Amino acid sequence: MTTNHEAETRDAGRRPPTLVFIHGTNSSSTWASGLTNELTLRGHRCVAVDLPGHGREAFYPRSYQAPQDLEALATEPSPLAKITIDDYVERVVDVVRRARRHGPVILVGMSQGGVTVSRVGNAIPELLDRVVYVAAYCCVDLPNVAAYLETPENSDSLLPQVAAAMVADPAVLGVSRLNWRSADPAVFQGVKDALAGDFTDEGVSRLLNMLEPDETAGIPMAEARGEAHTWGRIPRTYVRLTLDRLIPPALQDRFINEADRLTPDNPTDVRSVAAPHVGPFDRPELVEIFAELAGH
Repeated sequence: MTTNHEAETRDAGRRPPTLVFIHGTNSSSTWASGLTNELTLRGHRCVAVDLPGHGREAFYPRSYQAPQDLEALATEPSPLAKITIDDYVERVVDVVRRARRHGPVILVGMSQGGVTVSRVGNAIPELLDRVVYVAAYCCVDLPNVAAYLETPENSDSLLPQVAAAMVADPAVLGVSRLNWRSADPAVFQGVKDALAGDFTDEGVSRLLNMLEPDETAGIPMAEARGEAHTWGRIPRTYVRLTLDRLIPPALQDRFINEADRLTPDNPTDVRSVAAPHVGPFDRPELVEIFAELAGH
């Protein structure tokens, strides 16, 4: 006799999937807007999630506004200091459960969003039909993002250039606060080199105005390993961005190799795109990958 759950699972598998996109650090669902718009116009189901404290819930310190008060910006408290990886996971699990009522779910994470993808995969593997990492942290052997920052494969990362925009001590403030509105040419160039290598200067300016100043400081230290018996049984795709200077291709390859050693019967589907860390994600090559994964 078929149970209601079995019937729902069977019926869900016959419907088109929903692509659920998770943004990275100091960002929001807007990072995927070009991609989700194009996919939707092609007939695919898409939703981009704002993690807690981001997007519509973002916090902009009063001292961040012009004219800026840089001394106050270094100390003004942030509500994001109280947000944890568990809050991120709870938000995404709720979205996945709702989307699953309408068919299969493909969960996609960009950059630090990979931490949330892996944790959600550990929590509800039965509700995910695929996980996708787009130049994202996919921790397997080491416990968290911070540990991978110390590996040889990360030695060419230009993350320190982005850190030039940091205006407060994360250990004190509880958030990584970056002044994207800085007039320092070194900040502009550092962001361009690390995140947006082939963008025009006008494109970098638009990027800077899309980024949010605060990000919860605890996420890089949070346990982020995918577990073989849960996350490891979900089909996965890794999209390598070969021009990435923030998460170098060598580190991306390390993530892929570690995952494949953990789950040799579930190897990673690897795609490569010649793009920097922030895409943009409506590049035709990336759109085609997600259209293919969505099934038509």
